[in-house]
Amino acid sequence: MRNTLRRPWHPLPAGQALAFPMDDGSGDSLAGTLHRPPDPATDRPLVLLIHGLAGSEDSPYIRAAAGAALSHGHAVLRLNLRGAGPFVGRTRQRYHAGRTADVRAVLAHLARDLPDVAAAGVVVVGYSLAGNMVLKLMGEGEALPPVVRAAVAVSAPIDLSATSRRFLRPRNRPYHLWLLRQMKAETLATPAEPGSAEAGRQAAVRRARTIYAFDNDYVAPANGWRDAEEYYRVNSARRFMSAITRPTLVIHALDDPWIAPEPYLDFDWAAHPALLPLIVTKGGHVGFHAAQENGGAILGGGWLDRCLVRFLETLA
Repeated sequence: MRNTLRRPWHPLPAGQALAFPMDDGSGDSLAGTLHRPPDPATDRPLVLLIHGLAGSEDSPYIRAAAGAALSHGHAVLRLNLRGAGPFVGRTRQRYHAGRTADVRAVLAHLARDLPDVAAAGVVVVGYSLAGNMVLKLMGEGEALPPVVRAAVAVSAPIDLSATSRRFLRPRNRPYHLWLLRQMKAETLATPAEPGSAEAGRQAAVRRARTIYAFDNDYVAPANGWRDAEEYYRVNSARRFMSAITRPTLVIHALDDPWIAPEPYLDFDWAAHPALLPLIVTKGGHVGFHAAQENGGAILGGGWLDRCLVRFLETLA
């Protein structure tokens, strides 16, 4: 029997594999794939696509967005966060919802080493966890690199604590457990030296039964925070959004099963003209299924990628 739930692949033209060494003394690198359009336009910014939790540059929504941007003349970089994609099990540290320093390092590499593709600037696009990261990046004031022209955040958990609590709802249990398994696998893929602090934290990862416990016993101590609540408070995008001054499209669906709607509904969008909220009633989490002409449905692409392209057109 054919598997009708198989995720779409979204074929892309061949790209250039890149590695971005981090300058924090860890020896870690981030990996990505750069695609140049067949007919490049010098006035169109590079589109930097960043995946969500337990994703990679090959997540279907990343590949779909890459195809849409390429077809409209934009160069595209599909980036893997630290410890994701080709570097699972090959880094000393891992990404988290607020690790904007890694994105800034990649942007610095692009501006310095690939000036031709970054000549018209960069539009940073983040999905889910990376959506929170991108909004935080955009609101970090003078730390935001000048090469960034604009940003897009899709289904971002702008209140990390509220999102973690929402995962505990009974209806979310299947996805919660699946996601926790993926997070554990990514983390435990890097062997820890016996008796080290990391070995102790990895033991806590094995014991974790919820994402909150994972964040509390692994992410927080591994990055210098007291507990999960401090990690959430310091890194939630909501506290940075009022400082955003460059064009930023925020796409979110109020029926997202994993992200509470209140942080979006309570935010004073009118007081922050650089933020363009596209908040709809239905769409799920990075879903936004679009109807085909024959009445079928497509996954990824469709409405969400048309919104991305329209936003990019406003920057030309």
